[in-house]
Amino acid sequence: MLERLRQAQSESGAIFDADSSVPVSFGNDAIALEAARSGVAVCDRSHWGRLQICDSDRQNFLHNQTTNDIKSLKPGQGCDTVFVTSTARTLDLVTVYVLADSLLVVVSPNRRQKLLQWCDRYIFFGDRVAVKDSTDQTAMFSLLGPRSTEVLGKLGLELPPEAVYGAHQSVSLGDGPVQVAIGSGLAVPGYTLITPVENAATLWQLLVGAGATPLGEQVWEQLRIEQGRPMPDHELTEDYNPLEAGLWQSVSFNKGCYIGQETIARLDTYKGVKQRLLGLRLSVPVVPGTPVVLGEEKIGVVTSLHQNGSQPLGLAYIRTKAGGVGLQVEVDGHPAEVVEVPFLTHQQ
Repeated sequence: MLERLRQAQSESGAIFDADSSVPVSFGNDAIALEAARSGVAVCDRSHWGRLQICDSDRQNFLHNQTTNDIKSLKPGQGCDTVFVTSTARTLDLVTVYVLADSLLVVVSPNRRQKLLQWCDRYIFFGDRVAVKDSTDQTAMFSLLGPRSTEVLGKLGLELPPEAVYGAHQSVSLGDGPVQVAIGSGLAVPGYTLITPVENAATLWQLLVGAGATPLGEQVWEQLRIEQGRPMPDHELTEDYNPLEAGLWQSVSFNKGCYIGQETIARLDTYKGVKQRLLGLRLSVPVVPGTPVVLGEEKIGVVTSLHQNGSQPLGLAYIRTKAGGVGLQVEVDGHPAEVVEVPFLTHQQ
C-alpha cells in the first residue's frame, strides 16, 4: 500500500536500504541536517509502530503499564511514557495520543511485536481492553525545525497557540484525515502527522511542496544522537531504568501504583541513580560497548555513536559519582568530553 509513497520519495531522490522500506537518504544529508536545525525538514517515520488501545478500560490499562499519568489526559492531549518491567528496567519510550474512542501509541520500530505481546500478557479476564496493531494501515511523518509551523500554515492548518507537547487534532488534508500532533519525536520544534496509508503519498507531496526538505534515516539517527533520544537495544535495555536514561519528564511520581513504580520511587527518594545517560564528544570513532575511562577506572560505556565529519558524537552511560557535563575522560585510549544533550532530563 506504500508503493505510491515510495514512488513520490524516489522522485525526491530517495535512496532505500535493501533491508528497509524507508529512505536512508535523499542524497542531501548536509542540506537536510541544516533544514532540521534552522528551517524545516520532513522525515518518514512510517516504520515506527502504531498500536491502538480500545474499549472502556483503555486509559486505566496503559496508566498501570507505564510510567506517566495517562488517566489524567483528555481527548486531544498526549504525552511520552515508558514501558518498564516489574523491576523498572526500560522496554521502550512511547508517545500516547488520547483520541475520542481509543489511545494511539507510537512505539519504536523494533518494539511493535514485543509490546503487543507485553500488553496481551497483562489483559486479564474481565478487563475491557483490546490492543491492535494499526501500523500497516497508516503512515507517519515528522516535520522538524523552527519553520515547521510555516509549512502547516501554507497548507491551511493551525493549532491553538496555547497548545503544548502532545496536543493533537484531526484535520482533512490531501485525500483523507490527518492526525496532527505537536512534537517532532526529537528535541527540535515540529509536528507528527499520522494518516491512512492511502493518503501517504499525497500528504508527503504536499509537505515537500510547501517547503519541507526531505530527510532520511541517516540524518534522523545523527540528530537523535546529537539530541540524546534513547532507543531500544542501545540506551533502552533491561540494564537501565528510566531515571538513569534521562527520561524524568516521562515519569509521574504521584500517579500511584504501576508496574515498576516501587523501584522508581525508591531511586528518587534515596537518590539512588547510580549512572546517567549523557552525550559524549569523541576524538576518534569507537563501537558501542566501548568503556569510558577516568584515570584507571571504568566509569561508563558508549551506547550509540555517529561520525559527523571529523567530530564523532556519542551517547554513554556515565557513573553519577564520577561527574557530569564537562568531564574529561578517555575512550579507547583517546580523549573525550561529556556533553549535555537537550532531549534528556535528570531531575524533576
